[in-house]
Amino acid sequence: MKAIITDLDRTLLRTDKTVSEYTYTVLKKCHDRGLILMAATARPERAILTYHNRINFKAITTLNGARIILPHKIIENGILPSSAENILNKVIMIPDIVLSLETGNGIFSNVPIPEWNATVFSEFPTLPTESIIYKILLSSKDDNIQQEVKKALTADTYMTVAEGKLIQIMSTATTKWNGIKAMLKAVGLKQNEAVYFGDDNDDIEAIKNCGMGVAVSNAIDEVLDVADFITESNDLDGVARYIEKNLL
Repeated sequence: MKAIITDLDRTLLRTDKTVSEYTYTVLKKCHDRGLILMAATARPERAILTYHNRINFKAITTLNGARIILPHKIIENGILPSSAENILNKVIMIPDIVLSLETGNGIFSNVPIPEWNATVFSEFPTLPTESIIYKILLSSKDDNIQQEVKKALTADTYMTVAEGKLIQIMSTATTKWNGIKAMLKAVGLKQNEAVYFGDDNDDIEAIKNCGMGVAVSNAIDEVLDVADFITESNDLDGVARYIEKNLL
């Protein structure tokens, strides 16, 4: 393996969103050995800077592949404004819906979300900005809204569910796997030269298609079923422990 690619939340990060000093030390050893470190996350760029500043990833797939940060360029895969408006017109009618848009001008939500530093916007389904729309994020107290949301999708969008509750709507061009392929191409590596660590639905393609796919033990069953190997949980530094034992 010449590259290590990892998801962040519930994989490299502990449940409290920290990275242990042990993990940082192991990742520094990877740099010293010439292994390329990259990340693939649902988070926006602004939400990973603390980790990136210490780890120094060579490339990062953010927002599930809506924004891919390569060494010498950035690739963006946004939702067409017309598609976003069509979807918003339908999902805004769902009772008690919590609706957010991740955009090039930050995140806008119909309710306050302090942990996201979201700007409250009360005019949905009108788009809050002319900037690129990366994602539509939806949640509700009612866990049975997925079928209703599916009916609102356009031909050029799709949805995933993170942590069993957060619905993410994105362009069909936006996948972690597309981002990973772009990152590997940018550094001149083949997919069979990379190991991928993940835990959730949007990690399955990479787990299956990279040279080695490793699930943390707290991953969902669908990821555990397709992984080549299973390491310890995120709270027990499973990614770093696997790397130290098998790749260094």
